[in-house]
Amino acid sequence: MLTDLTIRNFAIIDMLDVEFGAGMTVLSGETGAGKSILVDALNLLLGDRADADAVRDGCERADLTARFDLQCVDAAVQWLREHELAADDECIIRRVVARAGRSRCWINGRPVPARDLQSLGEHLVDIHGQHAHQSLLRATTQRHLLDAYGNHAELLHNVATAAREVRATERAIAAIEQADAGGNMRIDLLRYQVGELDALGLEAGEYESITAEHKRLASAERLITDGNRARSLLFEAEEASAADQLGAVARLLAELSDIDPGFAPAAEQVATAHIQTQEAADTLRQHVDTLDIDPQRFAELENRLAAIQDLARKHNNAPEQLPDLTQQLSTELDELENAGQHLATLRQQHSEQLQAYREHAAALSKARHTAAERLGNAITAVLRTLGMPEADCHIHVQADADAAPSEHGTDRVQYRISANPGQAARPLERVASGGELSRTSLAIEVVAAGANRIPTRVFDEVDSGIGGGVAEIVGRQLHTLGGNGQALCVTHLPQVAALADHHQRVSKQVDNGRTTTQVTPLDEQARIDELARMLGGVDITAQTRAHARDMLQRAVAACG
Repeated sequence: MLTDLTIRNFAIIDMLDVEFGAGMTVLSGETGAGKSILVDALNLLLGDRADADAVRDGCERADLTARFDLQCVDAAVQWLREHELAADDECIIRRVVARAGRSRCWINGRPVPARDLQSLGEHLVDIHGQHAHQSLLRATTQRHLLDAYGNHAELLHNVATAAREVRATERAIAAIEQADAGGNMRIDLLRYQVGELDALGLEAGEYESITAEHKRLASAERLITDGNRARSLLFEAEEASAADQLGAVARLLAELSDIDPGFAPAAEQVATAHIQTQEAADTLRQHVDTLDIDPQRFAELENRLAAIQDLARKHNNAPEQLPDLTQQLSTELDELENAGQHLATLRQQHSEQLQAYREHAAALSKARHTAAERLGNAITAVLRTLGMPEADCHIHVQADADAAPSEHGTDRVQYRISANPGQAARPLERVASGGELSRTSLAIEVVAAGANRIPTRVFDEVDSGIGGGVAEIVGRQLHTLGGNGQALCVTHLPQVAALADHHQRVSKQVDNGRTTTQVTPLDEQARIDELARMLGGVDITAQTRAHARDMLQRAVAACG
């Protein structure tokens, strides 16, 4: 959910900080006050192309920041984690556009390319109106909404699993066919290499073990000499060994402890150290006695290490990796020597997997056709309440039997709208009227509200060209959408504005020849005044104010 929008030096906006809450928020104001500029700023933060003309006159750069609360927005949280940009349960997007045209972007303080804003933005905000950032125009979104509406999760899982199995088998077949293209030369090479490695017979962990033993034998003389010297210093030195000195100190402290108990802890610690010193000397003696200078064993290890290292260099591998390489090459040799049998098995497996995929895809397609009819009828019903009484929505599901297996099946899903009688249904992206497209998007959002997980929906004058009772219906639909998350609406209609949970007025001021835009949250009385302005124009009368008060009270009663 969008919680804050901060704008500096953008278009006619000098400095602006706007807070947003859950539910339905209306932005109203005179034409040209800057309502749509707020939507433009949000579009820019969502990855739209930066235009240097958007920088306020006389300024070097525009600076925009949006803060989002990510609670219950799992898709956005997952995206941030995958891109190592997570920051608890919030996300801060910032974009700076310089007058020279250069744009810089940040997500949670980390610089990112503009395309990342667009990718993340698809999980955060959906903007409806005469703007480019409309996820409902994307075929993938249309398919996703249909599947979510039809509760196709299990069918989609089956299709996706089957598609992955088919592709994995296809990769295995391709690998054998590619290797087989090399003919007997590859087999001869592998036989020679595997023969060399088998002759070496290096076991897993052996290289590490003999390296350690070689190092120990190479230093055997020093280990024996210095080990004995250390034992002597601890226990057998002619001039007071460490054990002798600790023993003397322990006895002295024991005598002092009899006089002053405060010496007892130190006496106990030294006595313990004396015992441990004696034990250490004994441990050293036992270990040094096991050491032996064995030139013959040392020479054997030298030869073994040389053979391992030579073969490792030949294969461009680390010595300790040779056992794994032996297994890898042996497996490849076995597959090539028995390529015909392996290939036949894989092709049979591929045929069975492909059949399973087609069955799962057909089941999904059948379910989509059923859901498409229900969803199309539901969207049509809502459209006809939104000032489009003759509208029809058809959701076209077309299977492509020749399509390669994919995780979403073989269907192409397309929403088609006929706005007027006798007019052929057109794909949603080809609806000519911006108002019709906006209301169609609104109808789809209302019907599929439970399926669309995007938390913030922005509607920029979707009520354009309507009024009266239809305007109130639009307002109620927007209020319903706000109840499922957050709906931000730019409107000129008091019937819509009265139904909002929050109302903010956008106004324009001229100060010292410079135009600035302000956004003011409205309390109840200010809302009545703004509704009266929207009802009656500049001159607000007692009658229009009374009408506005009545409209607001009825809206509150209707929405609870």
